[in-house]
Amino acid sequence: MWTAPKIRQTFFDFFKGKGHEIVTSAPMVIKDDPTLMFTNAGMNQFKDIFLGNTKPKNKRVANTQKCLRVSGKHNDLEEVGVDTYHHTMFEMLGNWSFGDYFKKEAIEWAWQLLTEVYGIDKGRLYATVFGGDAKDGLGKDEEAIEFWGKVLPKERIIEFDKKDNFWEMGSTGPCGPCSEIHIDLRDDDERKKEDGKELVNTGHPEVIEIWNLVFIQYERAKGGNLKSLPKKHVDTGMGFERLCTVLQGKKSNYDTDVFLPLIEEAERISYMKSDNDEKQQVALRVVADHVRAIAFSIADGQLPSNTGAGYVIRRILRRAVRYGYSFLQHNNPFLYRLVPILVKQMGETFPELKSQQELIEKVIKEEEENFLRTLEKGIDKLNSFLTKRQEEVLPDILQLVLPKIKWRKDGTAPVGEIIQVLVKELEQGSKRSAENKQITISGELAFELYDTYGFPIDLTQLMAQEIGWNVDVHGFEKAAIDQVVQALKDKWQIDMDKFQQLLLQQKKRSKKATAIETEDWVVLAEDDVEEFIGYERLEAEVKITRYRKIKAKGKQQYQLVFNLTPFYAESGGQVGDTGYIEAGGEKIEIIDTKKENNLIVHFTDTLPADLTKSFKAVVNHEKRLLTESNHSATHLLHQALREILGEHVQQKGSLVHPDYFRFDFSHFQKVTDEELAKIEALANQRIRENIELNEKQNTPMEEAKKMGAMALFGEKYGDTVRVIQFGESIELCGGCHVSATGKIGLFKITSESAIAAGIRRIEAITAETAEKYVSHQLELIKKLKALLKNPKDLQKSVSDLLKENQELQKKIEATNRQQASNLKGDLLKNAEEINGVKFIGTKVELDNNAVKDLAFQLNRENDNLFLILGNESNGKVTLTVAISNKLVSEKHLNAGNIVRELAKEIDGGGGGQPHFATAGGKKVSGIKKALERAKEFLVK
Repeated sequence: MWTAPKIRQTFFDFFKGKGHEIVTSAPMVIKDDPTLMFTNAGMNQFKDIFLGNTKPKNKRVANTQKCLRVSGKHNDLEEVGVDTYHHTMFEMLGNWSFGDYFKKEAIEWAWQLLTEVYGIDKGRLYATVFGGDAKDGLGKDEEAIEFWGKVLPKERIIEFDKKDNFWEMGSTGPCGPCSEIHIDLRDDDERKKEDGKELVNTGHPEVIEIWNLVFIQYERAKGGNLKSLPKKHVDTGMGFERLCTVLQGKKSNYDTDVFLPLIEEAERISYMKSDNDEKQQVALRVVADHVRAIAFSIADGQLPSNTGAGYVIRRILRRAVRYGYSFLQHNNPFLYRLVPILVKQMGETFPELKSQQELIEKVIKEEEENFLRTLEKGIDKLNSFLTKRQEEVLPDILQLVLPKIKWRKDGTAPVGEIIQVLVKELEQGSKRSAENKQITISGELAFELYDTYGFPIDLTQLMAQEIGWNVDVHGFEKAAIDQVVQALKDKWQIDMDKFQQLLLQQKKRSKKATAIETEDWVVLAEDDVEEFIGYERLEAEVKITRYRKIKAKGKQQYQLVFNLTPFYAESGGQVGDTGYIEAGGEKIEIIDTKKENNLIVHFTDTLPADLTKSFKAVVNHEKRLLTESNHSATHLLHQALREILGEHVQQKGSLVHPDYFRFDFSHFQKVTDEELAKIEALANQRIRENIELNEKQNTPMEEAKKMGAMALFGEKYGDTVRVIQFGESIELCGGCHVSATGKIGLFKITSESAIAAGIRRIEAITAETAEKYVSHQLELIKKLKALLKNPKDLQKSVSDLLKENQELQKKIEATNRQQASNLKGDLLKNAEEINGVKFIGTKVELDNNAVKDLAFQLNRENDNLFLILGNESNGKVTLTVAISNKLVSEKHLNAGNIVRELAKEIDGGGGGQPHFATAGGKKVSGIKKALERAKEFLVK
């Protein structure tokens, strides 16, 4: 029996026997590559080798790589769970040759493994090859055709064009033809009816690709031209889940032992059998797939959040929760209960799952709890809208249904048949208007579901799609912009009409503006190794080995690479160094330093006049020293957190800047003020002890582990590592540090907060910044004492003052409420009747809270009211609009839309709900005009 572990291990054993080193999977979450959020292919971790920036330690390697495809070009999310073979997280088995073997061996070994070792029926296999491209001046891949011809009949070697059989890393860089192996899994009867050759690359669910052999032999330059590489590489990728399907004789990946244990456990805790319910089957498949992606992401250090890669993970998690809620009747957290099954399945191959199991479970459970609090309300909101729209278009639907009913001669038809046809029409998504257009969920509602209930837009689209409806995505984006605009308007009272136009224009330009255009590297000197010497030296004599021009955000810059450099490139949370290079009286500022494809790249706004000179490279000493203080302080903080809070604390991210640092760590409750004081005191004690740095470079990884060095989950480490030790604090770290802790001077925590489920963040300062902070706080206390006449007990004086202020505020509020109560009768008495609506519009002398109370009282007591009040409070003008629910429903009045229009009269802006909304502005004289214009909404 080919179990999943046996299939994986057989792959390793086969290529180990062919001289390959079996390497570990790189993290699924990518941290140091601006072009990718997640590893989406097995080759990602070897990019530097393909680009020629790194020499391979072994010319032959193989592994299984955990991958995620839910964003960008590779986005399989919509197909996950619906078809048999698409997934978010998946394993990619691969073997690589870096300038060693090429097409002959790659094809021979692939065929040998599949047919002789795994025993796959040769008659079911097909090979695709590159058929050439006239534009690139490339002919068909005759080499691949020749080698395949030794094991396959000619008719099962199929030529395809560049789209299917030419692999490229990007618009520039290494590339080459590829050869895919496809398998026909159809029954014999089906195979006799139609040749599998005709179904290759057509999307047939049972004629699928299982292995792609990429032959990297060219490099595409900036202009699009191809040139042959001096060293040719092989990069292969075989879908592990698909291979399991083939070897286990299944028709679906979800029927293999990769997914079945998860599906069966999800089914068990759902107390149901889903054999005859397609929606439940899809839900179980989605849940089994998604929990893998979520768990591996958390294990690699990426937690669910509202931005970037974290938002992608939160979307996946909420999608799974929604499927469980809607189709598996899970009203309580359940995804986290699948984690132990996943760890049991994959924990041996991927030990990060086992070591992080508790964190994974707690983060998932808390995320589920948070979303479930609003999920039911959001679904009710959406269903209410759908029901209302169905009622509105029912006459149009009936026009479509009537011709499909078999009428009796007397003009009647069985009621059951009418209902059956009507239901079928609704289920098929034919809820269309007379113009035969799909019903669309408004962008405003989609944004409300996102903003209020946490529904990602793609989840709303999914729920709409299930009943054949559309979502106004453009309207959703506009609503999101409107919210930002309104927030700015409320805060700064700027000309928001003009601002919104500029914002929309900027949105159209944003994709172009944020794109980075890079020209080809101009190589001045070949250099095998670019050495970083910045741990010991902040100045050095350097030569420029290559440079290129880039354009970012419309600004032209240059990137320089040196033969050696004292500049630290941004990585591991530490920002890049700045400084300058100088030669012959010409000084060029280095404005940033980053690492790209293992190259240390120095950013400048100008190029030196003579690029061939030797330059004096100088790092900004002051900034570097401050950065070193903060970086070393993160290590002391980490150790203190583990001593005070417990060994469960693990670093989950950091940012080390010259002025401050932030440190993210796993902990499942707020750190108390008392705990923070102990943590701060312990770190400062270690600073006063002036512990010397014990730095060990090029330490074998196993030796570092024996020393007790802490590694960060989700980081990729080499065979040798750098160990940083300050007393009991021992960590693997590539950053810059002080020579002894005493140089840090002072450590001060400035804030502690939650940033995600189970993750806390501490922000802190050190050295001069901390000293200035403490001095500033002392100065504030001194001034406060002077204001309060230098009391003996400052805290008591402030407390008494606050208490007195609260009592006065209560009296003011009571007076305002009484004024509002007295005013209510007068307003009702003077109300106008306009087209059957009770209209009240006037300026009042009340503060905003009193106006709001008054508006709600009047609205509750009158079911036919249109109210607009203008008031001036604290130098600001406010318009308040309240409309009874009856008018909102029957006359389709919307207070939010109305107040936005009226706000123009007071040079402001606003918004709100259909029944209540406010606007702020600065033009007092505009209140009168706004009150007059309000009547226009009742006479239209």
